[in-house]
Amino acid sequence: MTVVVDTNVAVVANGRSQQASAGCVLTCAEKLQQIMSGEMKLVLDDEWRILGEYMRNLHSRGSDVGDRFLAWLLTNKDTQCDFVSIIPTDGSENDFREFPTDPALKGFDPADRKFIAVALTHSEKPPILQAVDSEWWNARDALRQNGVTIDFICEDDIRSIIDS
Repeated sequence: MTVVVDTNVAVVANGRSQQASAGCVLTCAEKLQQIMSGEMKLVLDDEWRILGEYMRNLHSRGSDVGDRFLAWLLTNKDTQCDFVSIIPTDGSENDFREFPTDPALKGFDPADRKFIAVALTHSEKPPILQAVDSEWWNARDALRQNGVTIDFICEDDIRSIIDS
């Protein structure tokens, strides 16, 4: 199985999200462990936009699971990951030709569009693992209608955030 991993999964696995329950932290850590053990294959963009975001939010020399995931990724990216090309529009670093033109997604966070573009570009259209970002939850129907699968691995936590 291939997956795209939103940065917040690794941040939550590191225990650095006040919104995430202990169960969510464990679930995120387990998903990253599955990638590192080869049970799942990670998909990234070939210009390192996603990897760069990981590097800005994680520490490859840290001991937490998300940090170890980054260290593993830096060592194994060439053999354990699939890479796809996504095409920025109009010189933008946050808007991509592959991102849906659906008006319902017009306000979607530009910094997160790369994950969607990568998922839609890969031949398997892999799911995007998402932990506790409620914007993704709010856009889930529009994303689904545009062929994007989101795996809300901490659905109870997102529902609690939305309901509060």
